[in-house]
This record gives sequence, C-alpha cells and structure tokens, in this order.
Amino acid sequence: MLNIHNKSDTVIIVVHEIYGINQHMRYICQTLSDKGFDVICPNLLKQETPFEYSQEEFAYRNFMDNIGFTNASDVIKSVLMNIKDKYKKVYIVGFSVGATIAWLCSEEDCLDGIVGYYGSRIRKYIGIEPLCPTLLFFPEKEQSFNVDELISCFEEKNIEIHKFNGQHGFSDPYSPNYNEKSAQEAFRRMFDFFLKH
Repeated sequence: MLNIHNKSDTVIIVVHEIYGINQHMRYICQTLSDKGFDVICPNLLKQETPFEYSQEEFAYRNFMDNIGFTNASDVIKSVLMNIKDKYKKVYIVGFSVGATIAWLCSEEDCLDGIVGYYGSRIRKYIGIEPLCPTLLFFPEKEQSFNVDELISCFEEKNIEIHKFNGQHGFSDPYSPNYNEKSAQEAFRRMFDFFLKH
C-alpha cells in the first residue's frame, strides 16, 4: 500500500490498473498529494513488483483469475470503512479495472465522489446507481466495445461523462497511448470535480 499524508481533511483512494502500483500510479499519487490531498493506493496484487506493460496479457489474466472485481471492491470498501471517520471528504479515483472497482464502490454512502478513467468493464455493471457524484472519462475508441453506446446507457443517471482524444491509457505518461492534452484536460476536470463536491 502506498500512503502519502499531508494532514488534509480530504483523502483520495487511488485504485490501480492490472499492472499494480507502477510508475504511473506513483506519479498520480504524488500529483494528487502535491495538490494537498492525503492519498492511499492499496496494492490489490498480493505482490510487491508491478507488471510491465509488455506483460499486459499475463497481468490481465492474473487480475481476472486471482483477484477479480468483487474481491478488489471488497478490499477498497474495507479501506473506506477504516478511514471514513478520519476525513471530512473521501473520494475514489480508479484507472481501467480500478475505474470499474471505483464504480462498484459508488453505492457506499460514505463517499463524496468517484472518478473513473477508462473503466471499460463498467459496461458489465450498468445496473449500479451511484449514491455519490460520479465523473467518468473515456477515450474516443475502445477495442472491446462501443464507447458511445456505453455513454448512452448513463443518460438517465446523474453522471458527468467526458470523452477524450486518444486511446485506453491516454492519461499515462509512461504508456505509448499517452495523450498529453487529453491527460491534462482530464486532470483539470478531476481537480475541479473535487473542489465542486
């Protein structure tokens, strides 16, 4: 687990991708900490060393076979229960599978908001009704599904959604899919979301 404390009254739980707490997650945690938030990034992998991007297939199989969305969301909910009384505001920010995990936690009544970056598996859990403000970011195109069709499923729900130029992973400066402009705009919108809620 990665913990960064600023003695803030606001904490952000960061939920990592299939790779674990890698350079990108450390960068995100540090950037949020630099903005004055306390940050917690639980390690869902049960191993210290993160996977390399070249191990994507293996990392995905490891997540699906050994961790899974239900177990991962239970871990995050447990962290949530342990810290909720220590902070005025509690948010979850998730990336990829982490965004879907954040979505699965959005029905907890102690959350002040969730932010999900390219949570493609959210499409499997459309029935969830978030109890907190929700901000979702998607790329223009995903390999495994139609982004616009998924976005249209949320029209009845009170969810803020933005679509950005680029592909899955557009906010990750260590990924070949990095899109600097989209990453900066998404981060700005996320920061505004925290200030607003």
